[in-house]
Amino acid sequence: MTNLRPLALTALLLATTPLALNVARAQAPAAAAPAKPVYAPIAKTAHRTPQFQLDLRTDTQTLARLSPVGEPAFDFTPGGREAERAGDGYVHVGDIHLRVRAPGGAWRDFSSAHRRQPIRPLPAGGAVLAAADITASLGADSPLRIERRWVSERGGLVLRFVLTNTSKAPVEVGGLGLPMVFDNIITDRSLEEAHAQASFVDPYIGRDAGYLQVTRLNGKGPALLVLPEAATPLEAYRPIQQAGSPGAKPGDIFTDRSKRAQTSEGFYDWTIASKAFAEQDWKDAGQPWNPPTSFTLAPGAHRVIGVRLVTAPSIRAIEDTLVAHGRPVAVGIPGYVAPTDQTLSLFLKSPKPVARIESLPAGALTATPVKTGAGWARYAIKASGWGRATLSITYADGQVQAIPYFITKPLDQVMADLGRFSTTKQWFEDPADPFKRGPSVMTYDRQADRIVTQDQRVWIAGLSDEGGAGSWVAAFSKQLDNPDAAEIAKLERMVDQTIVGRLQVADGPQAGAVRKSLFYYDPAALPSYYDPKLDWTTWASWSKKDSEDLGRSYNYPHVAIAHWVLYRLARNHEGLVRNHDWRWYLGHAHRTVVAMMRDAPYYAEFGQMEGDVFVDILKDLRREGMTAQADEVEALMKKRADHWKTLPYPFGSEMAWDSTGQAEVYAWMRFFGHQPQADETREVILAYDPTIPSWGYNGNARRYWDFLYGGKVPRIERQIHHYGSTLNAVPLFDAYRADPKDFHLLRVAYGGLMGGITNIDQQGFSSAAFHSAPDMMSWDAYSGDYGMGFFGHAYAAATYLVDHPTFGWLGFGGDVTQTPGVVRIAPKDGARARLFVEPAGAWLTLEAGKIEAAEYRPATGELTLTLAARDATTATARLIVEAATPGKRPYRPVGAALERGAYALPLADKPVTVVLKPN
Repeated sequence: MTNLRPLALTALLLATTPLALNVARAQAPAAAAPAKPVYAPIAKTAHRTPQFQLDLRTDTQTLARLSPVGEPAFDFTPGGREAERAGDGYVHVGDIHLRVRAPGGAWRDFSSAHRRQPIRPLPAGGAVLAAADITASLGADSPLRIERRWVSERGGLVLRFVLTNTSKAPVEVGGLGLPMVFDNIITDRSLEEAHAQASFVDPYIGRDAGYLQVTRLNGKGPALLVLPEAATPLEAYRPIQQAGSPGAKPGDIFTDRSKRAQTSEGFYDWTIASKAFAEQDWKDAGQPWNPPTSFTLAPGAHRVIGVRLVTAPSIRAIEDTLVAHGRPVAVGIPGYVAPTDQTLSLFLKSPKPVARIESLPAGALTATPVKTGAGWARYAIKASGWGRATLSITYADGQVQAIPYFITKPLDQVMADLGRFSTTKQWFEDPADPFKRGPSVMTYDRQADRIVTQDQRVWIAGLSDEGGAGSWVAAFSKQLDNPDAAEIAKLERMVDQTIVGRLQVADGPQAGAVRKSLFYYDPAALPSYYDPKLDWTTWASWSKKDSEDLGRSYNYPHVAIAHWVLYRLARNHEGLVRNHDWRWYLGHAHRTVVAMMRDAPYYAEFGQMEGDVFVDILKDLRREGMTAQADEVEALMKKRADHWKTLPYPFGSEMAWDSTGQAEVYAWMRFFGHQPQADETREVILAYDPTIPSWGYNGNARRYWDFLYGGKVPRIERQIHHYGSTLNAVPLFDAYRADPKDFHLLRVAYGGLMGGITNIDQQGFSSAAFHSAPDMMSWDAYSGDYGMGFFGHAYAAATYLVDHPTFGWLGFGGDVTQTPGVVRIAPKDGARARLFVEPAGAWLTLEAGKIEAAEYRPATGELTLTLAARDATTATARLIVEAATPGKRPYRPVGAALERGAYALPLADKPVTVVLKPN
């Protein structure tokens, strides 16, 4: 695994201080701002197609504006920054990157953006909007002539290149990329401006079936799709590094001068050939998405490549648009993460029939045809082994589609692995520790296979903030539906000896408040403790005084989760929790919520990651008759919700843009009946959380900066299944249950839910996220902030039984079988305690007990649950039944009585059945 030098980390941390740390400066009297540079306007020519209004630069013929017809004020490209990005070294749509060699020779790089020369215009007219020979910008020694044309075709805009070998020898093209430059720049924009003007790009790196989807931050249509022309597979998706940054290699000309930061993810190359990159830049990386290839042009030979830009009316219409343009479409149910005890489904629609399906590696995936209709071919997918695998689908016309899967253990084993690893390998207990961090579950370095006891980002070793609290939040969350007595005993000790009184203020006027970190940098007090190889000079090395600050609200949900989980276990099981009764834990959860609003009011204005737990704490206070405490929490939360209701985009954070506050905002909007704001939040989530046929990007809520704050390799990079994936799944599940006709919501949500499981390795270590850049393609070695995501998984894990109008009966998280008049599902999700039956609109949740199977009779609506046998700590199942979908009848178990809002169902030494009928 590649790592950055401490100097590089210093530069990154100095350059990426969270917005929150500048609040005090923002409140101080403003100094005169330096004058912004004035740039000369760029000459452009305007063009129009049936779908787009566009501008091309007169001098370079690169794309300077791309607006949907009828929306001239919106631009998919960073056209508003065209003047400041006009010089050499800035890439644009219409540029090209090449790495070529003569047979047996050294690779040479050519870029049309690095040092521009005048283009030679070519004849245009009719469908050809503009054309040029751009070879001069590659340099006099280029062995290839490059002609580029912009074409209006079938309503869309086609960017087409002709590559011709003008040399007297064959030329091997081992690197070929087309910069995809869309306006993902949030720098100098308010949250409202960003949502109105900026877009995010998500790739399906699926070879001939690959595409890009460009979605507006507000979630509104139209969306932009970039589709491959013939001979233009999306083989890899290469980040274009910032020129001069730590990520750019000396002499690299495939760079861009725009700054990459938390406010700007940067741009990428649609990479058609990647063999030369794999041999040089990526030689130490993990398995690429697709096998790297090259192609050779004989003297005088040419190859035509290109991409087609089209609009989809909405995000939900992307797949229909792909079908309309003759592209192969894959729909995986429930997604592309394959536990070995489940049977998945794959639906394919394409203009040409499937010729063959192969598994890479061989035997990892098997695809068995199952009859279906409506133009879809259905396959049953079974997996064996563990880790990454790909289905390679060859169609009759020779096109190849790659669908990446991730194979896991059965989810009950994954849960057990995480619990065991976190409470053994990550268990820290050192009486001599000067920071008194034990007993506790601490951050782990998988590369070194040891606990991280110090890092210059002090929170990582300080049990707090996301990068340091993640591991113990995961350990607590695992117990919610999969309790283990030995693990719980350790976690009770952590609460009593490390959280309450050390991390959390125990008594006095600030009782319940949470400190920023137990670890800090104090060389005067501990002159020989700190590793001299680390750089302790940045803002991230908090002093003791800074570490004791109580004003960081993001730490409060972590502590609240610990108390709330132990409350639930103490209340619903026998003998699992021993140190305190349920009242003690629920009381401490209550005081944590109150303390957040009292001692961390500024950041509490924002939605908190894991903030959904506050809703449950409030509901539990009500159910337990703790009315005064419930009233206090509800009044405090209503102030937040009333404020959010007034905002057009009510989910800001300490960052310029973030993807973690939306879930709590959605939850409180729903709780207080503000449905329009909940709907707005849902749509914004869909803007950065896609459904794509790849385990990596399906349900992968956008995040690209948190490796800086919680990872071992700290850099700006699109993270795969950072904690945002599962946290954003929570509101989408709720929205789907309220409107099951919106099947898109369930697909995205389940993609995120299961994506968060791929972080857990075969022994139970949980990584912060996967490095998607092709020079790594591996999991980060730090556990970091993964636990926030695992809370989302534990909180939302459920099985969904769906009757789809096209695909028929489907199981998300369970296997479906049918007999006359009966549909049966066997839950195999990570909890096996929650079930949604879509045709009935019934949402069933067990606070104690497990669901082994459920049978639904469509003719009568009757449901029959089979509950697992009792165990030493669970003699009674507790079932909550809700009519989640408006207009559906509520269900109730025959002969059962309500107790604290749940039906108490006695268990036996063997499985018992419970019949539920609609009222």
